[in-house]
Amino acid sequence: MKLEEILKERFGYSNFRSGQKEVISSLLAGKNTLAMLPTGTGKSLCYQLPGYMLEGQVLIVSPLLSLMQDQVDQLKVNGEKSVIAINSFLSFDEKLTAMKQLSRFKFIFISPEMMLTEQVLARLKSLKIALFVIDEAHCISQWGHDFRPDYLKLGYVRKQLQNPLTIALTATATSEVRGDIIRTLSIQESEQIIYSVNRPNITMAVEHFHHYREKRDRLIQLVTKLEGPGIIYFSSKKMAEQMAADLRLQGIGNVMPYHGGLEQETRMLIQQQFLHGQLDLICATSAFGMGINKENIRYVIHFHMPMQFESYVQEIGRAGRDGQPSIAFMLYTSGDETLQHQLIEGELPDEPQITLLENWLQEHKTNPQNLAGLEEELSLICGFNEIQLRLTFDYLKNYSLGKNISSVCDEFKLYIKKRLESKRRKIEEMVRWISSEKCRRIQLLEYFEEMPKIQNSDCCDHCGFSITTFERTNFPLHKQRDNEEQSWKERLAEILLRKREEER
Repeated sequence: MKLEEILKERFGYSNFRSGQKEVISSLLAGKNTLAMLPTGTGKSLCYQLPGYMLEGQVLIVSPLLSLMQDQVDQLKVNGEKSVIAINSFLSFDEKLTAMKQLSRFKFIFISPEMMLTEQVLARLKSLKIALFVIDEAHCISQWGHDFRPDYLKLGYVRKQLQNPLTIALTATATSEVRGDIIRTLSIQESEQIIYSVNRPNITMAVEHFHHYREKRDRLIQLVTKLEGPGIIYFSSKKMAEQMAADLRLQGIGNVMPYHGGLEQETRMLIQQQFLHGQLDLICATSAFGMGINKENIRYVIHFHMPMQFESYVQEIGRAGRDGQPSIAFMLYTSGDETLQHQLIEGELPDEPQITLLENWLQEHKTNPQNLAGLEEELSLICGFNEIQLRLTFDYLKNYSLGKNISSVCDEFKLYIKKRLESKRRKIEEMVRWISSEKCRRIQLLEYFEEMPKIQNSDCCDHCGFSITTFERTNFPLHKQRDNEEQSWKERLAEILLRKREEER
């Protein structure tokens, strides 16, 4: 049977999107594959279709609970029952039952942290893994924008699983990051299928403001005029909530904030509301969007600049997945980058914190390899937040064996210094792009080492575009009438009820 016939029969699609057939053909030929495909091109199909054609389980490593759950839900909607996510959503008893019956499932989603537990890894080793999938594979590289230390251990896990056929998927990775992925997973002989990050149907525009008030007023004006649905990105949880409230006061209905500080159930509900059209607009941090399969998002606005091009490409790539014209606005006030510098400094421990840790280790004659159970004490002593603590413990566990404490801590300080320099450099690259008068698309493609090709119409604010292309025809966007509001509440109640029924 031809791949197109399987595509139609299993998924209901008549044609493959860019890169999908090449990736699938590579896997079916038995080749380990690194695939970099643009956001919105349907990367999940690249492992789902061959998964059905291969004998054994498909093991998918995914970095986020919401991303896992979204992909599980999509498979279930398509009629697949033998799918499970091994994560914290499962109760202890449910997890125990799932582990005993793991061989019953075709698609198994799991986080790298969960996979590395002794019990889970032992159970996975007893399965016949037909395909090992690394989703968001840029998380492997310490120079990738979403670096996750536990992703570095996936090479070890792959070896423990007898080196199964492997696919690493990402939408944004420089050649340096791709090299890290290949080395870590030990897939040197892999097929690399690299597509352009360019999304020609997305217009890019940057607007400059002298004061916060001007930027806020322009945001309200854009949301009122632009055809939705849309997403507004903020670097602050508090600002996302405040702006959602301000927009509602301005008469703009069906808007909600979304960030990592909300309860998991609340985040899942907001996601579902947006996917099903009960919400027109999300005021979000970067926690929102990964895995969101909504084709008709018409605009993305950055109220705060992202930390790097990789994040920018991923976030604007949530728009226009149906191929229709869409627009990405960046609203910039001089000094906005200060917030990004503060955020990266909060992610990494500083020299005084590492010195406090070194003194404690020396005083207590503690092996840096054996810090389990001391998380709370060291957080208090050294002032580590959760992210800093996890990074510190991972570094000491992986790089301290056979070294004295002073050497390890000196090396850790140097490592942190390099990480900070890399992150600061990426912020400055974004600022130069924002301030530049050169075509925005050309600069973005050059960053990813691509040769720009044909210039498209409605390219960017420097090349020129027509705002009317993206404006709504039935504005202003005001609050719905009472009967429409009641209908919205009824639909929300239906979603809640359906979610509860599924959880039983």
